[in-house]
Amino acid sequence: MKHIAFLLPTLNRNGGAERQVVLLATGLAARGWRVTIVALSGTCGEACGELHTAGVEFLSLHMRKGLADPQGWIRLNAWLKQARPEILHAHLPHAAWLARWSRLAAPVRVVVDTIHTAGTGTRGRKLGYRLSNWLTDQVTAVSEGAAQAWTSARMVSAKRLEIQPNGINSEMWKPDATVRAELRAELGLRDEFLWLAAGRLETVKNFPALLKAMAALPQHARLVIAGSGSQAESLWAQARSLGVESSVRFPGHQSNLLRWMQAADGFVLSSHWEGLPMSLLEAGACGLPCVSTAVAGATEIVLDGHTGLLVPAGDQNELNEAMRRLMAMGASERLAMGNAARQSILARYSIHSVLDHWEDLYARLLDEHPVATRWSRPTVRNGLAVFTPAIGEPASSPNGVAADAQ
Repeated sequence: MKHIAFLLPTLNRNGGAERQVVLLATGLAARGWRVTIVALSGTCGEACGELHTAGVEFLSLHMRKGLADPQGWIRLNAWLKQARPEILHAHLPHAAWLARWSRLAAPVRVVVDTIHTAGTGTRGRKLGYRLSNWLTDQVTAVSEGAAQAWTSARMVSAKRLEIQPNGINSEMWKPDATVRAELRAELGLRDEFLWLAAGRLETVKNFPALLKAMAALPQHARLVIAGSGSQAESLWAQARSLGVESSVRFPGHQSNLLRWMQAADGFVLSSHWEGLPMSLLEAGACGLPCVSTAVAGATEIVLDGHTGLLVPAGDQNELNEAMRRLMAMGASERLAMGNAARQSILARYSIHSVLDHWEDLYARLLDEHPVATRWSRPTVRNGLAVFTPAIGEPASSPNGVAADAQ
């Protein structure tokens, strides 16, 4: 049984990357893999029950000072030497750096890390990736847009980068007329048009622009912004100042976002940047037509005019006009757009096909890396492939001549 360890900062934050890791972990476990999720800090949170049922192991490193906590490094290295997973697959920057540099002390066969956003971050992040690229065997990106952003920033080599999109369980995320009627009755909704937005209440999501767009919509528009974050109080204050406090709800973090998707009439994403938004995949699978800013990843999910509408990022007026346009459509036209969105998600982002692609990639990497090493291999020097040795063996080129270590 092959053993894969997923490394990520925490599972306590229920963001798109975290939901994707849980989905991949449980899916691979069902296919016969031994799977462990290792979090830098926190607990398994709301996913504990699901992981336990699926047979997925969980380990927290209990790091309290980010990567500056040496105890976390020691715990991970000790665990890697004891558990000996064939694959260490990191998600998000801090986990990627920890996976890469830990390899020097605790060799593994394959290290993979995944890019989840088109945001390339600070100079420090860029430098961190450039200095450690030699320690990873494969980098993947969830979308073409994210890949282009990181290669343009010279953070990742195009030769070592592949696109592996997020997947979604379309058997769970689907329309449900009964749930829709029940939740709308709870909310006191009849003929009102319910918009749903979801995500961290942080700057990247640009919810202030969404509230301004909402203020200019027809009176029967309603908006739910599901999520928590540092901007919660300022967003509520803005809603009051715009006079839309009676039309906008902030229910906080929702462990069951599915029923909100099933109750809504349209989904809206106003982000400055994304990677491959899980919320758009989930909304589309639920048959919701979407209005989204034309950011990386979103342009690959939303087919403008067919499954939803795209607007320039940061343009509040265009966002308002697109929301008005969707609201003005007849019910049958919106239903057709929602059905097209679901069919598009089924065809391109089904978790079954995504898991197939991951297993194919893992199999290829394991075949190319039959032994545990302290850094990536092979590399090329002077036109010749030089293969990194197993620990304790001299490196050699294909003609058998010893080569310097990488």
